[in-house]
Amino acid sequence: MTISNRILAGFAAVIVLLALLGGYALMQLSSVRSTVDLIVERDVATVVLVDRVVTSESNMRSTRLSAVIRFFAGQPADDAQRGQWQQHAQAAASALGELRTSVGAYQDAAVSTSRAAVWQRMAASTLEADRLYAELRDNSIAQLDAIRDGDRDAVVARGAAIDRSHEALAAELREVREAADAVIRSGQGVVADTYGQTRGSILAGLLIAVAIALAIAWVIRRSITAPMTDFMGFVGRVGQGDLTGATAATGRDELGQLGATLNAMVDGLRDLARQSRQATENLNAAATEIRASTQEQAASVEEQLAAVQETAATVDEITHSGAQISRRAQEVIAAAQAAVQTSESGISAVDDTARAMDGIREQAEAVANNIVALSEKTQAIGDIIATVNDVSERSHLLALNASIEAAAAGENGRSFAIVASEMKTLADQAKAATRNVRSILGDIQRGINASVMLTEEAVKRVTSGKERTDASQVAIEELAARVQESVQTFQQIVASTNQQQIGIEQVTVALQNIRQASQQTAASTRQLDQAAADLTSLSGTLLGLAERYRI
Repeated sequence: MTISNRILAGFAAVIVLLALLGGYALMQLSSVRSTVDLIVERDVATVVLVDRVVTSESNMRSTRLSAVIRFFAGQPADDAQRGQWQQHAQAAASALGELRTSVGAYQDAAVSTSRAAVWQRMAASTLEADRLYAELRDNSIAQLDAIRDGDRDAVVARGAAIDRSHEALAAELREVREAADAVIRSGQGVVADTYGQTRGSILAGLLIAVAIALAIAWVIRRSITAPMTDFMGFVGRVGQGDLTGATAATGRDELGQLGATLNAMVDGLRDLARQSRQATENLNAAATEIRASTQEQAASVEEQLAAVQETAATVDEITHSGAQISRRAQEVIAAAQAAVQTSESGISAVDDTARAMDGIREQAEAVANNIVALSEKTQAIGDIIATVNDVSERSHLLALNASIEAAAAGENGRSFAIVASEMKTLADQAKAATRNVRSILGDIQRGINASVMLTEEAVKRVTSGKERTDASQVAIEELAARVQESVQTFQQIVASTNQQQIGIEQVTVALQNIRQASQQTAASTRQLDQAAADLTSLSGTLLGLAERYRI
């Protein structure tokens, strides 16, 4: 039986008990009411009959005394007055007859022994009153006849007998009245006893109904609370992590269904805990591998950043050397212009021109040496660019491996995949920057080669000019022309050097970008390492939580 049906059956039983108790109470109240009505009806009817007898006897006496007074007053007898007395006498006889009949009937159907005794006493008094009434009536008739006949002596003689009969009848009627009062008091006692018995029986029935209702409630409560206590203990053990047990799921009621549901829930939790433990162990192993990989990547990025910083320092030195070359070229141009002016002054300046040509030759040789040194620096830059390109290739490969690991990690490796994508983007930018730098260095190398050739040619021409200056003054104009050519050549050298300086500045900017990218890569790698450490800590925490459940 289900719990709802149990409760419904309990309420139905209680309602049936209350209905039976109510019906019994109504029956008792009806019995009390019928008893009360019966007692009141009999007692009142008896009192009324006694009063009728007393009233009729009084009316008989009054009418008779009025006739006696008229007779002694000398008035003739009045037949109408005699008729009135007969009516009163008949009423008294009728009331006495009804009283005697009623008392006899009440005596036979008395509701209690006490009332039966009182009714018996009243019946005896009624019979005596009836006898005395007959005697009084006979004497009264005889007196009335004497009045009609005019017999004064007979009237007086009958008067004394009538008085004795009247007093005896009045005394007997008082006795009947006292018996009626005793009947009334006895009826009140019977009513009180009946009420007390009825109230006691109703209270007893109420107590029995309450006891039965409490027993039904206790049985229903026990059938519900006992399984609920077992369920609460089982749920408490599950809350503490014990998934090894099961609850007793018996019956087809709601509690049995609840027990089966709890067992199914614990089975699901047991499977979930087992899967969670396996997944956490796999996550812990993957987090350890990811952290080792990020640490290796961080070391590689640090090495790449150091190489880029060394390359930037070398480029700074090349920039400084290019600035020196530009200043030297400006000085050569100024010296050449001074040589042209000197050649126009005449032969007197030939010696000065020769010395100037020597200075030009020395400066040209210095320029040649600087250009050679610059060429060696560009070669070193080429080696550095190769190293940077190799680093970018390794970063690209490392980003690819990181993307593969992030894809294997699934949802937890999404942030790691973003970092790997950023590393790949930076590696591609570094590779593109090295290609640009390599192209610019090629242009610089070609300009340096052209400058070397021009410088060597300038040295040869300065030497030839000096020889011609020593040979002849006529060669001054040719020397001036050649010096002018040398000025143009040095202007070209200056232009090439400026282009070289611009290229080196571009290389510097590219290296700065590479250094910033490397720093960002290093920071991202450190963040990735921290994320891997956090992931390892989280997997350890999850593993501890999974170990909490005993399966």
